[in-house]
Amino acid sequence: MRRSRTEKGRRGKYTRNFGKVMKCLCSGGQLRAADEMVPSENESLATKDRTTSESSSRAVEVTKKPHTGNIEEAESSLRESGCLNYEEARALLGRYEYQKGNIEAALHVFEGIDIAALTPKIKNTLARGGERRRRRSQSLSTLPMSINAVTLLLEAILLKAKSLQDLGRFKEGAQSCQVILDVVESSLPDGLPQNFGADCKLQEIVSKSVELLPELWKLADCPHEAILSYRRALLHHWNLEVETTAKIQKEFAVFLLYSGAEASPPNFRSQMDSSFVPRNSLEEAILLLMILLRKVCLKRIHWDPSILDHLSFALSVSGDTRALASQVEELLPGFMDRKEIFYKLALCYYGAGEHSVALNLLRRLLSKSEDPMCFPALLLALKICGENPSHAEEGVGFALRAIESLDGKCDHLKSTTACLLGISLSAHSKSAVADYERVKRQAEALQALETAGRMTTMSDPVILYHLSLEYAEQRKLDAAVDCAKQMLKLEGGSNIKSWLLLSRILSAQKRFVDAETIIEAALDQSGKWEQGELLRTKAKLQIAQGQFKNAIATYTQLLAFLQVQSKSYGYGNKLLKVHYLITFPIF
Repeated sequence: MRRSRTEKGRRGKYTRNFGKVMKCLCSGGQLRAADEMVPSENESLATKDRTTSESSSRAVEVTKKPHTGNIEEAESSLRESGCLNYEEARALLGRYEYQKGNIEAALHVFEGIDIAALTPKIKNTLARGGERRRRRSQSLSTLPMSINAVTLLLEAILLKAKSLQDLGRFKEGAQSCQVILDVVESSLPDGLPQNFGADCKLQEIVSKSVELLPELWKLADCPHEAILSYRRALLHHWNLEVETTAKIQKEFAVFLLYSGAEASPPNFRSQMDSSFVPRNSLEEAILLLMILLRKVCLKRIHWDPSILDHLSFALSVSGDTRALASQVEELLPGFMDRKEIFYKLALCYYGAGEHSVALNLLRRLLSKSEDPMCFPALLLALKICGENPSHAEEGVGFALRAIESLDGKCDHLKSTTACLLGISLSAHSKSAVADYERVKRQAEALQALETAGRMTTMSDPVILYHLSLEYAEQRKLDAAVDCAKQMLKLEGGSNIKSWLLLSRILSAQKRFVDAETIIEAALDQSGKWEQGELLRTKAKLQIAQGQFKNAIATYTQLLAFLQVQSKSYGYGNKLLKVHYLITFPIF
């Protein structure tokens, strides 16, 4: 069937446009002229297409089918012009199609380039060109290919990888992108010389490839390859911008922290001599984030609050919040708000077990000159005071201030505050000299805890634990047992403290058999490293029942447990001191 004149006209115009491009290329004598010519006389084809691609999304036209007839005619026109060979013509044509948004058409063109056959020439050109650039020689006439031609072909490989990414073929895209880095790395093992290829976008192509490769491996669900590509990006000399390197470091750290992938430890001792080498993904992420924070302090990169957020998470998981405090203290003024610094440092020192330091920081934050009604700080200060009887009275003051600042806030915060108030009042009652004062504070503590329980409809295990404990201390043992049973049910028996509390309350009721049964159930459900206190309680219950032989057997079992634990964790002889206490004070 004969094609219509309109269709022939369109195809002729398409081919003539590329013919004009090639005539300009021939007259210019340099491949770079391709970025300075246009289908319509004076405007650059590359500039026009780049502007078009920036102003419209390629995703709209991803589903377009390649017009192979038009592509073949345009390619023929490019080759017949005499300036470009087969591969260079397809690279230029593929870039044109990609910039127009014709993703499948561009991919069809790029797949016709025999990269394997061109790789030796590209490597030779880069190696010799780099050597001459180091020697400051400008004579490049004897190179197998021009640097501009190499750039055009490497750009074609990069655009092919992006086209595969747009079409969801991530693994193929990663393999294509990796070709660029393999070629450049093998040709220039010491990295690109300064300003090498600056006039033909070679450095830009390399930088984009370094950034794109790990993203493609992640999309392809290949975490091991993604980690290797991240390490390669950071360890090889790619002459990346400081901000680009920082971006890669942050993305790598985030991937190590949250992806769940645990790769083998990095093997770069030779590169780093005696420097610290991380042993696992968590340590590697912490190292990267600390490097980023150091760059921020040196003002090499802009301040990014998320760096400190990720580092806080990583060091909290590792249990080293003291190191996080050191990092926060090293930050220059202006990066973080003064109040935020006080609160974050208090959290760090509290996590490190330095409660007095944390409390002093909170006092400064809650002073009249700072923010006396800061609720998170009040809550943390209240928690610290509740754990230390010597600060219990101060904790009551923090609690009353926190309740005052809760106007209009959610019931969950109110119940938490009421619970902490009850804990502080209970601790404060123990320091009372007069009986009437102690009874008054205990009544206030119980009232606060019961209020917290009602707010949560008795569904919060933490509140139930402290309420049960307070009932037991005030000898209201039936109510204490009910709360402890409800708490065990809510937790599913996952908390050793709950089993121990219920057992001891039953023991206080002289129900030693029931208490021992509770301990046996706890031993069945607990891990072997959690059984020390359970065995000790079981032995005391057996002594209380006059079962001395059974108690000796239980203590022998406890001694064996402590010996194994000391060898496994290196706790030493301190854990081997088993307290053979016959007396068993419960409350």
